[in-house]
Amino acid sequence: MNEAEWFPADLGPADARRAEGELSPPSGLMDVLAVAAILVDAEGRIVLWSPQAEELYGYTAQEALGQYAARLLVHEEGWDWVVKTFAEVMETGRCWAGAFPIRCKDGSSRLVEWRNMRLLDDRGDFYALGLGTDSPTLREVERDVALSTRLISQSPIGIAILDADLRYVAVNPALERMHGLPVRVHLGRHYREIMSATEYKVAEAAMRQVLETGVPLVEQSTIVGRTPADPEHKHAWSISVYRLENTQGRVLGVAELVVDVTERHRSAVEATETRRRLALIADGSARIGTTLDIEQTAQELAEVTVPSVADLVAVDVLDSAVDEHRRPTRVGAAIFRALAVKAAYPTDAVLAVDPPGRIATYGADRLATRCVRTGRPILVRNAGGHDLTRIGRDERAATLLARAGVHSYLAVPLAARGSVLGFLGLLRAREERPFDEDDLAIATELAARAAVCIDNARTHQSVRNAAETLQRSLLPDHPPQLPGLEVASRYQPAQAAYEVGGDWYDVLPLDSDRTALVVGDVMGSGIEAAAAMGRLRTATTAFADLDLDPAEVLQHLDTITSRLEPYIATCVYASYDPRHTECLIANAGHLPPVLVRGGRHPELLDLPTGTPLGVGGIPFDTTTIDLGPGDQLVLYTDGLVETRRTPLDERLQELLDLLDEPCSSLEETCDRLLHELRHPGDSDDVALLIARAGEFAPVSSGPVPARRPIRSRGS
Repeated sequence: MNEAEWFPADLGPADARRAEGELSPPSGLMDVLAVAAILVDAEGRIVLWSPQAEELYGYTAQEALGQYAARLLVHEEGWDWVVKTFAEVMETGRCWAGAFPIRCKDGSSRLVEWRNMRLLDDRGDFYALGLGTDSPTLREVERDVALSTRLISQSPIGIAILDADLRYVAVNPALERMHGLPVRVHLGRHYREIMSATEYKVAEAAMRQVLETGVPLVEQSTIVGRTPADPEHKHAWSISVYRLENTQGRVLGVAELVVDVTERHRSAVEATETRRRLALIADGSARIGTTLDIEQTAQELAEVTVPSVADLVAVDVLDSAVDEHRRPTRVGAAIFRALAVKAAYPTDAVLAVDPPGRIATYGADRLATRCVRTGRPILVRNAGGHDLTRIGRDERAATLLARAGVHSYLAVPLAARGSVLGFLGLLRAREERPFDEDDLAIATELAARAAVCIDNARTHQSVRNAAETLQRSLLPDHPPQLPGLEVASRYQPAQAAYEVGGDWYDVLPLDSDRTALVVGDVMGSGIEAAAAMGRLRTATTAFADLDLDPAEVLQHLDTITSRLEPYIATCVYASYDPRHTECLIANAGHLPPVLVRGGRHPELLDLPTGTPLGVGGIPFDTTTIDLGPGDQLVLYTDGLVETRRTPLDERLQELLDLLDEPCSSLEETCDRLLHELRHPGDSDDVALLIARAGEFAPVSSGPVPARRPIRSRGS
């Protein structure tokens, strides 16, 4: 007989061996109950006595075999009833069951749960089989089973029993409801057949670990997923797993306890999201608006929002908001200037938005236009083809957005002080979650912060432009030709977003072929400082025409400056006479000029420093120096050399070193000094004036004025 004939068609060899007990050890429940078996012949004599009977009743087999069962095991007052009941069982074949007090060997009584049934052997003889177990023990097991059954059936916790192969053996009603599948669908099926989604592999791995180690897993695995009970929404379950063993230590399988913690999980997610929002807003407050530069502020806004809020961000402002000469349009299309674009990863969506610096027109039907016209944010949770057409500037842009997988859109106005300056556009493509109200709240907060900074920057830029325009209008043009003198000059406003200051220079032709060279600096910044500078320059021109000594010119300027409260100024005034190759210089609190002579190292002129203009009451000194052909005099304001990073002495030495290098022209020297000494972000403006003495050919043949003595005197 082959193996296929031996085993039933629906029972494999391994299952058959388990049924025969070869692979599956016996249950420990029978050992707990300790069921005793006694066989009695038709006359009531004991013919078979099990070891469990000896343990339960106390009699050995030698003491019990051959004895009348009633006389051995029943107290005298119960004989009649036992004999009668025994006779009925033997005559009718009906079983008797119940609890009956049995007399033990030591004379005590023991309540035994008894089953008595008639047996027939192959010779036609009848016997009575009595099966008994300790009644209190049985009742305890019954109570445990009843309690467990009631708890499991009524528990709101989902409970499943799975065997060692992780096949469902039992499922309670709560788990039925959670899974949305009846018990009959569970039973006999493997865990992964019921919970087939990828996220449930974690729970299956946990069960196998518990089977192997015996260490329970208590609420340490939270699964988030969907089930047939509610396929439209995600739920969260806390999973606990325990290994099941019988009294002999054999592993029976695992018990899985499933608690629906969706609300708790949602609350935790919301709390985490709230913390993320607050952290993002705090980060934005610290990172957005670090400078008074519109483009930098827009870039900072984009960097804060990507990838924390969106996959792609574009920051655009109305061109009229940053161009003072362009009038805003009230209806119809909107003209935007792109300021910043930021993407979390390479994507075609970047090609659909305008690059920084480009000016583009958006039609009246575009969402960006509607956003700035109404001043209200626009949230498109699920953007379809029609939505993408209204998001992109044109059909090409809409096609690129669709190709990039854009599925959600946010447009938030950049509004400050009652005016809409532009909008913040946010896109999601790779991030599966669409934008929601929380995202809108974050974007609105960040946009509001950026809008105020942009408005501050554009207001500051407007004031700065006005001041710079005023200052440049006050600066002189060089005379086309100066007697015996070549001059080059530069004015450079403060870098970055700082206001212009009151630095100025002047080149003034004087009588007798002389030339006045002036460099000054009004302390302060803005339009007021530029206006004060203009007044001082005008006064300097007027006093220079009076043919005064440089110290006297400064004395008059000091008087005027004292009336310009709260301003004070520094100034160097020099008068060059080409006929006598001499230069008269007076200093009012200014940095010393540099004298450059051929064949010698440049040097800082050792002049009496004097007090700044506006202090009042302190005389100035005039110093005379020789300035022959080829010699250069370099006048400058402190913005060229002063910096917070380097001591002034070191910077002045850098200036001298640069002037020691040969250069073909004064223009090149000016450019080199500004390039080497100035840095991005320098917070002061610069006036630079370089004069080089040349050969002098008198225009007129009149008498030569007397040579002024070389001196240093008070005014």
